[in-house]
Amino acid sequence: MTTRTIAVVSAGLSQPSSTRMLADRLAQATTDALRERGVAAEVVTIELRDLAHGITDAMLTGFPTGELRSALETVTGADGVIAVTPVFMTSYSGLFKSFVDIIDKDALREVPVLIGATGGTPRHSLATEYAMRPLFAYLHADVVSTAVFAATDDWAGQGDDVNPLPARIQRAGRELAGTVAARPARAAGADEFDAVPDFADLLGR
Repeated sequence: MTTRTIAVVSAGLSQPSSTRMLADRLAQATTDALRERGVAAEVVTIELRDLAHGITDAMLTGFPTGELRSALETVTGADGVIAVTPVFMTSYSGLFKSFVDIIDKDALREVPVLIGATGGTPRHSLATEYAMRPLFAYLHADVVSTAVFAATDDWAGQGDDVNPLPARIQRAGRELAGTVAARPARAAGADEFDAVPDFADLLGR
């Protein structure tokens, strides 16, 4: 059985958060679908709230360090990525965008990506299409067709009766799994920051 790595990026700010809940369910749907194809999956989840200070430092200095650097290596080296953000002011969160801004513009080229978002009302459901999808298209990622938005009512089973949240999650997971399974496992490439001095070391000098 071959193995693929799925990096899950959750930009939820609270603990627990509906954003993390959606990210976990999308990851489970993807790993289940991969298993059906004879492909094992290793899921690595990255909580951006835990990296907020590092993300800010990297935006100011241009040098990601420590846990943030490891998170970037995980995301850019994964066979597939699940990216989920809360919707603020009709778009992705500032923390989510700042993390994506740190990723090299070619690091996710042709990498399969599943996008998701959470919000209080279904009125923001198109944020995945007019905000998130163009963002990953700019990075030349291979974004699967189905994006999943979960409003508050969806979690109580009172949301979309025609296309309920569990069905959307399963469909999106199958699409990501199909794309990931159809490709060879990504070879671990050289770290783009290997030649860059650690900023903390520079300050120490």
